[in-house]
Parts: sequence; C-alpha cells; structure tokens
Amino acid sequence: MITIEHITKKFKKLHALDDVSAAFRKGQVVSLVGPNGSGKTTLIKSILGIVQPDAGQIYFNSKPIQSEVAYRDKIGYMPQIGRYPDNMTIGQVISMIKNIRNHGTRKLDEELIEQYGMHALMEKNMRSLSGGTRQKVSAVLAFLFDPEVLILDEPTAGLDPLASEILKEKIMREKEKGKLILITSHILADLDELTTDVMYLQDGKLRLYQSIGKLKELTGEERLGRAIASVMKSGYVQPTEQSGAIVKSMEVRYA
Repeated sequence: MITIEHITKKFKKLHALDDVSAAFRKGQVVSLVGPNGSGKTTLIKSILGIVQPDAGQIYFNSKPIQSEVAYRDKIGYMPQIGRYPDNMTIGQVISMIKNIRNHGTRKLDEELIEQYGMHALMEKNMRSLSGGTRQKVSAVLAFLFDPEVLILDEPTAGLDPLASEILKEKIMREKEKGKLILITSHILADLDELTTDVMYLQDGKLRLYQSIGKLKELTGEERLGRAIASVMKSGYVQPTEQSGAIVKSMEVRYA
C-alpha cells in the first residue's frame, strides 16, 4: 500500500532521515519507535506530503505521492499536538472538516464522538479546552472518514486512562478490519496489544524492521518495551538482506 524508497531528508546539518526504505501493507499495525530526534515524525510528515524529502520516493498504491495528491483522502492523521482555530467551537471545527473532506458522499464514523461524549461539548471554544480534550478532537477527526490508512502520532498523549483505553479499543477494531495503521508512541506498553510489526529508527537510519514475533524471538523478551530496550542496548542493526519481503530491492509494491 505504501512504499518508501531511499528517503533522505536533511534540516541544515541534521540528517533527519538517511536512506530509509520500507513498505507497509494492509493489515499491519506498525509501531514506529526510537529516541527523540530519530526521524519518526519526519517520516510521517513525508508520507503525508507535509515534508518534501531531499532524495528518494514514496508511493501510495504504486503511484508517486507527488503526482497523486488525492491519496491523502485515504489517510486519517492524528497529530501529536492538534492545532485548531482558537475562536471556533468543537462543533464548528468538526463541521468545517466534514465540509472540506466529506464531499457529501462518504460514510462517517462517529463512534468516538459518542464514546467521548462530544455532543455535550460541541459549543466549547477550542481555546478553552484542556490538552486531553483537544486530543479527543484530534482522535475524532482521524477516524471520522473511515480511512484506509491511519497515522497516529503519540495518540494517547494527554489522555486520561479511560479515554486512552477507549482509543486503544477503537484502534483494535480498525486493525481487525484489515486497515494499515502506523503509530508512534513513547509509551510502549500502549503498543503491546496493537503491534504486528516494529520499525526502529535511530539518528535518521532504519535500524530494524521486523514482525513483533520475530523481534521477541531476536531479543528473548516478551514485552515490546523490554525488546526495544534490548535492541537499543545492543546497538543492533538489521542487515538489509534479512528484511525479507518488507525491505528488499522494492521491486514489488504492495497494493
């Protein structure tokens, strides 16, 4: 579904991404993990077309994203920090995004609106909201259009335990539908039940991309957090030839 070929991006002297190649397919829940500044957010923004790589190419359903901007309609994005007009209410923001993206034909997924009790908050101004409530708005908008792909950047950050659990259960249901889901999180315990594959970035380089089962076998650890800590301590780098069908010569593009 999404193929990344030799992506490189520099910000002045900082190498945010350094020759990163990978492919993501339907049914995967890929946890993008790594230290701060490892390139996770730059990779996400490159997929979304927000950041333009210096070199390399990204394909969505075999088409270069630069020539097929409509691919963004198939993605639901939840940023780490949602930024919305302060003078608008929650209801106005949701209505505005519906008008921009829905085109009057798309079936809406309003499950999180119900589960988060958002109907009672629709008249609240965005400027008055807590960080957790803003995060709920971002979650609602990410899932609202029933997208084929979900990209969730620190989705549980700022959420209380109940709201976080509601969101994780929602992600599980979307996983069961066979959607492609990319998640970043520093709270690795949140990812244990969700993850099918792990991509570990460090200093802009792809250090490891494995199924969760293979990662646990490689490290001898059952919990994702411990497995990643083991990789970080060991300085392990996955040889390209061991990446199998996911990171090979990229002759096959997943659809």
